[in-house]
Amino acid sequence: MQAVFQLDVQGDGFFDNLNDFLVVSEPDDGIRTLAVKWIKGAWQQVKLCDELIAGACIKWSLSRLSPVDKSILRMSVYHLQSCPDIPPKVVIDEAIELAKKFSTEQSPGFVNGVLDAIKRKLENKEGKQLQ
Repeated sequence: MQAVFQLDVQGDGFFDNLNDFLVVSEPDDGIRTLAVKWIKGAWQQVKLCDELIAGACIKWSLSRLSPVDKSILRMSVYHLQSCPDIPPKVVIDEAIELAKKFSTEQSPGFVNGVLDAIKRKLENKEGKQLQ
């Protein structure tokens, strides 16, 4: 989430610093490899993620979201769409925990509502319930 935040602030140039950023925050090579995969995947799909987020934010434009909440939502939407091995309930629970740790008091409920709406939309699109 923090790397997606940095990409939003610094743009694609942050990829030049990504490995150094991850070495400091995550010393384990296996976890770093997975983190790079998720970060790059989320950033490659950022427009699609933003469309889903904007569609689920009733009365809120994407530009009004806090950068932290937007980063949490982008990473989570990427996981809901592209990581079928991670149960949606886990994705949403982790996003809520990130919102509790890094954002405002209202953010966990907001993040939960947005991600639940996106999960339902993806279920309807795929014609199956995401577990």
